[in-house]
Amino acid sequence: MELPYGRSEARAWAREQMQGVFNVVIPSYTQDLGGINEAGIRHDVRLQIQNGFSGFLAVSETAVTNDEYIRFVEVAMEEAQGKQLVIHHASFNTLEENVAVANRAAAAGAGLTLLSYPPNFYPGSEEDIYRYTRSFCDQVDMAVMLFPVPLWGFERLHPSSMSIDLLERLVDDAPTVVAIKAEGGHPSLGGFIEVWNHLRDQVVVTMPLMIHAIPLATILPMSCIATSNTEYYGNVVPRMFQMARDGKHDEAMRLYWQVDPARHANARIGDIGGANTVHRMAWKYQAWLNGYNGGPLRMPTARLVSDQMRMLRKGLVDSALPVTDSPDEEYWVGRT
Repeated sequence: MELPYGRSEARAWAREQMQGVFNVVIPSYTQDLGGINEAGIRHDVRLQIQNGFSGFLAVSETAVTNDEYIRFVEVAMEEAQGKQLVIHHASFNTLEENVAVANRAAAAGAGLTLLSYPPNFYPGSEEDIYRYTRSFCDQVDMAVMLFPVPLWGFERLHPSSMSIDLLERLVDDAPTVVAIKAEGGHPSLGGFIEVWNHLRDQVVVTMPLMIHAIPLATILPMSCIATSNTEYYGNVVPRMFQMARDGKHDEAMRLYWQVDPARHANARIGDIGGANTVHRMAWKYQAWLNGYNGGPLRMPTARLVSDQMRMLRKGLVDSALPVTDSPDEEYWVGRT
């Protein structure tokens, strides 16, 4: 499948396509973990559309093989039938592997890449980050969303993870950089605000965290929220964001405060003891609570224990949001 844009057209395409809320879909696996569960993936994509999401990050950080990941993207594209923007997750082991899988993902139908940095990448300067990022962009025609965030450990080089000078240089030099997922300096909003002030006219600037994104959307003309585990709240985040964009700010904020217990539960699951990784098992369980497939994940994975599950379920109950009445043991089996 050919990309629907050329390198020089990528930013205009992104302005048009990056509208609404983009969450995440974690691949489902068979019970023996021997392969991906295509029925589970299709189930999740159908629910995505029903919940009003515009697309999703096809997560790769769950010990999925390269071939399985490409099949994951293909299945998602088949099921979405043009109703979802599938975002490739460039989170593999090396630059060379990330380039190769990204090009395969583009051929499978992914339209945008979220660029991560491998755990073994330890830059000595921001120039090293520039070279890695520029090399990826030069070898991949797919549009790229940059991601300054504390996960990479770049704060020893600049407290915002990727300085505004570095980001401006990459935007100037790499025409396929179309968006920035601006979490630099988290939990401060400083990184987002600086990127918004400097680069919003050149690329899409998004705040993925609902706790910040909804209030910001009542005062800034944000086009999208991309990408985080907003499926935990069912269809609520797409609804709130549309209210904010429609000028219904009071309605958006009433719903925002209603889901405060769930938001606090979600924040607690993000505290995983300095591991600098995302608790994908917890994210998949959060989605299962709202009707997604669930099911087992491969090692290595953070463990999900009963106290965490009770906390996450209670957050939805206390927020008066829909939540499955299935017992937690059924999560480990999945819905398909």
